[in-house]
Amino acid sequence: MARIKGALSTRKRRKKILKLAKGYYGSKHALFKTAKQAVMKSGNYAYIGRKQKKRDFRKLWITRISAACKMNGMNYSTFMNGLNKAGITLNRKMLSEIAISDPDAFTALTEKAKAALN
Repeated sequence: MARIKGALSTRKRRKKILKLAKGYYGSKHALFKTAKQAVMKSGNYAYIGRKQKKRDFRKLWITRISAACKMNGMNYSTFMNGLNKAGITLNRKMLSEIAISDPDAFTALTEKAKAALN
């Protein structure tokens, strides 16, 4: 039986890593060893970044809602508590969009939240 060499699979594996490292600075896009390290590191950063993106957007929405609440004489936590008691189930993304695009509607929401608290 003929001996099978591993050149084809090795070349495919290395080309795959070098393709992922395309555009990297210096020798990181050309040399396999450094490219492999850079690709692994960037993969970790990408994984972490996908989690951080969710946190960052939630933080942004809360900041926007809080600013709009303060314009209507309320703070964020009492506003959210009032909405929950009023049975209004809008998520923070939609609330922030309403606060930006339709301030009158947001004012109406704050009035409902105040009424639910009293």
